[in-house]
Amino acid sequence: MHGDEVRLPVYLLIDAILKPLNGQGIFYYVHQRGEKNTGTILLKLNNLTGVCRLLIQQRDIEGKLGWVDAMSKEHVEEDDADRYIQRSISRDPDLWVIEIEDSEMNNPFEEILYYNL
Repeated sequence: MHGDEVRLPVYLLIDAILKPLNGQGIFYYVHQRGEKNTGTILLKLNNLTGVCRLLIQQRDIEGKLGWVDAMSKEHVEEDDADRYIQRSISRDPDLWVIEIEDSEMNNPFEEILYYNL
């Protein structure tokens, strides 16, 4: 944990961010439920055109939690993203994998850098 950071369990953060999406006409699917308190999140932002964004949480050199492109590029072919997700799931059972269908491919978690209460 970074400094005096208080971490909200990941499952509560995910629930708080995802629940309002359906009311906005944005649908999601949780492909894998990871470790409920400390698991890392991998997001597939799908615009339903065969191209998507694949983002994963990562800490920077100062320990701040943020989002980076999982495959080192902003947009990837959906088939490539799905293969990456399958490899990631097989390597990390604690990983949360969430797919969000949004034509704008916006990350609803983007403003959440720390799980502060």
